[in-house]
Amino acid sequence: MKTVAFFNNKGGVGKTSLAYHLAWMYSDLGLKVIAADLDPQANLTSMFLDDDRLMALWPDGDHSQTILGAIAPLLRGIGDIGEPYVETVDDNVGLIVGDLGLSSFEDELSAQWPRCLDGEERAFRVLSAFYRLLDKAAEQQDVGLVLIDVGPNLGAINRATLIAADYVVIPLAPDLFSLQGLRNLGPTLRRWRQGWSDRLTKNPEPQLVLPRTGMCPVGYVVLQHAVRLDRPVRAYEQWLVKIPGTYREAVLGERAAPVPAIEPDEHCLAMLKHYRSLMPMAMEALKPMFFLKPADGAIGAHMTAVQNCYQDFKALAHTIARRCEIALP
Repeated sequence: MKTVAFFNNKGGVGKTSLAYHLAWMYSDLGLKVIAADLDPQANLTSMFLDDDRLMALWPDGDHSQTILGAIAPLLRGIGDIGEPYVETVDDNVGLIVGDLGLSSFEDELSAQWPRCLDGEERAFRVLSAFYRLLDKAAEQQDVGLVLIDVGPNLGAINRATLIAADYVVIPLAPDLFSLQGLRNLGPTLRRWRQGWSDRLTKNPEPQLVLPRTGMCPVGYVVLQHAVRLDRPVRAYEQWLVKIPGTYREAVLGERAAPVPAIEPDEHCLAMLKHYRSLMPMAMEALKPMFFLKPADGAIGAHMTAVQNCYQDFKALAHTIARRCEIALP
């Protein structure tokens, strides 16, 4: 199983949309994939499922078919993780359903982090809960790739989620806030990785399957606000040119100079157009932008945009697959 998380503590940079569209793209390329919604806001789940299905999965007081239901015994102190439920979205796409109640796990994860250093077995079970659930789900579904959507913060839930991730893709927007987010995110990722590595040596139960020290950053994806060479684009360029150096310095811990231009930067996985006109149609149709048809309203110039969108995401999927050593059919 390979796990790839899409993470930035700055919100509004397209990470949920990126995870959603790449799940569908890998499916179209013939790879079975699970999309895991580990953001308590559950936006990824709402992109995949209509309101009727959401109401069936989220009845009052019943979390048996969500991520919260799978960790409930552990959270209540009456056992370990339960069996993960995977919603079948398509032949090649499964979904670990998000839950707004997942935020209740935050305090427990925070409390158990220092207890791992004391060698407490339950602490390791709590911190590895997400990883072990994803591993179980992947084995049950015979899936080799799990894409993880992560909330926009640096809290304990995201720390446990990133511990479960082999690789991290960082979505960005060309603005001051994304650059500041990188400066916060990079050192935090390195601290979490080192902290987990230190704790692994204290595990008292050899039979407990724990994640390796992953969290390997594979690069960043820039969502462009505009694509024409007019004044708005020039305004964003002042931030674009700073991304390569900031990524190297903050995320990789390298010296920023010499800094390449962003387009040939080896750490830039893609620069995606905004596709503003396609997203509302895609959300209405409950399908990715690159699968829109004339019946969904994609006519004329929209169909050209749909085709371009498909090629953009296909190229990105192949790039991530190469970086993460994911074998495509």
